[in-house]
Amino acid sequence: MQEKIPKFTVRVYGLVVNDKNEILVSDEKYMDTLFTKFPGGGLEYGEGTRECLKREMLEEYGQEIEVTDHVYTTDFFQESLFYKGYQVIAIYYKIKLLDPVVIRISATRFDFDTSMERGQSLRWAYLPDLTESDLAFPVDRYVLKILQRIAKGSLL
Repeated sequence: MQEKIPKFTVRVYGLVVNDKNEILVSDEKYMDTLFTKFPGGGLEYGEGTRECLKREMLEEYGQEIEVTDHVYTTDFFQESLFYKGYQVIAIYYKIKLLDPVVIRISATRFDFDTSMERGQSLRWAYLPDLTESDLAFPVDRYVLKILQRIAKGSLL
């Protein structure tokens, strides 16, 4: 019997909440699918997770960040929604946007030409009103519940 070689994809995400209790979310199109997620992306071979997040924010949005606290790493099985047969390891950090803030922040969802093959835009979402159905990925939904429990002071 041939042994199955495990396949993993490591994703790293940044969580930033402003003084209005809004969290930064990314509206995107990829593989003909529109979805909302937390900003971040895939770890490349040879880089650390914090380096990955800094690179992703700089490449995709031109924004320098400071990575502060680790918030969560997946502790359950999650298969990739885009790449069948791959297990997702998702790591979430609290981040700060460094001055000058250069990212374009939209007021509406999917504020890009959705007829294009790929697209993305960032926007603030009011954290208490954000629901699991607003986010596409199961791990993001799980992290949202953690963030909302922290905000209510009922984590433990």
